[in-house]
Amino acid sequence: MTAPMSSPPPVPAVSGARPPLLSRALLLRFVSILGASTSFYLLLSVVPLYAAASGGGGGTAGSAMGALMLSTVVGELAAPRLVARWGYRVTLAAGLVLLGAPALVLTVSGSTAWIVTVCLVRGLGFALTVVAGGALTASLIPAERRGEGLALVGVVSGVPSVLALPLGVWLALHVGYTPVAVAGAVAALAAIATVPGLPDRDPAAGPPLGMLAGLRTGGLVRPALVFATAAPAAGIVVTFLPLAVPRQFAGLVAVALFVQPPATTLARWWAGRRGDRHGAAGLVLPGLLLSAGGMGVLALTHSPVAVVAGVALFGVGFGAVQNATLTLMYARVSTTGYGTVSALWNLAYDAGMGIGAVGFAALAGRTGYPWAFAVTAVLMLTAVAPAWADRRCGDGER
Repeated sequence: MTAPMSSPPPVPAVSGARPPLLSRALLLRFVSILGASTSFYLLLSVVPLYAAASGGGGGTAGSAMGALMLSTVVGELAAPRLVARWGYRVTLAAGLVLLGAPALVLTVSGSTAWIVTVCLVRGLGFALTVVAGGALTASLIPAERRGEGLALVGVVSGVPSVLALPLGVWLALHVGYTPVAVAGAVAALAAIATVPGLPDRDPAAGPPLGMLAGLRTGGLVRPALVFATAAPAAGIVVTFLPLAVPRQFAGLVAVALFVQPPATTLARWWAGRRGDRHGAAGLVLPGLLLSAGGMGVLALTHSPVAVVAGVALFGVGFGAVQNATLTLMYARVSTTGYGTVSALWNLAYDAGMGIGAVGFAALAGRTGYPWAFAVTAVLMLTAVAPAWADRRCGDGER
């Protein structure tokens, strides 16, 4: 039983002339994406290092990371209501302030309470930027090119994760923690200058779709469940593959982890373009099966060929699932539901990665890494039922 929602206008058939993808507003939005993502990833690994160096040890580092992820999840749950009340621009600007300003005072104290408080506030800010910003971004992309546009957004937001994450650690070790904290603050706060040039939610569009209504809507819950089942594997690969591969193949890990991001990015782009032409619903199940297959191949941790092939296969499947599920969810609501879609999808991503990392660590401690990868692949296949249901329903609202 799904909650009633206003049906979005049908996506017109692709003709010879398609609407332009890039606009001034979307380019401005790219700037705020880069600012928020750079601020987040610059400090993501640096804050735990700072916590440990300040005398707190691993316990404080773990508390800081836990606080960041906890407040991010809480913020994602609350963000749709804030967007409905204040609109895209105010919520996005508030998120950038909460993400950037606390970084300015991060190194004032090295106490556990201070570091955890800063992380709690920054996690809330990051949640507001991804939910309000994600909904705003979707509204700036022509419906006929939604999949391709979301793939391009994924590329833009992925650049800081590739560059800023290692750069933050390198800078902290060579120039100190304070300059990195200031840089993280400036990246987010400077992006506020682009917010006035962005459009806001139109109150005349109708009442927003709330989180509870979204959770009662099968057309949104099914792809979110599929993505939540696949998302843990992304964190598992990055975190545990270096530990799972035998020491004599240590150099292979760098090759494998270099292969996965471009494989995922290319798959997202291909899935977006194909989904725009033929529908995204048909890509969810194949993407899930490919990503689960890649995790299964990674169980052969003593085979260099299997490790690289498994990571590549997982990357392709995960990229397709990323794009197809998000595109599908946006296609099934009107613009007033974009905030809820963004919140549900990001919640599935963050919660899935967090739960998956904890569960995999416990499982690998009992079974060893090869069996843990194999069990993860089997668990991912539990999402076949909702993926198959979406394949049968198509892109329309169900």
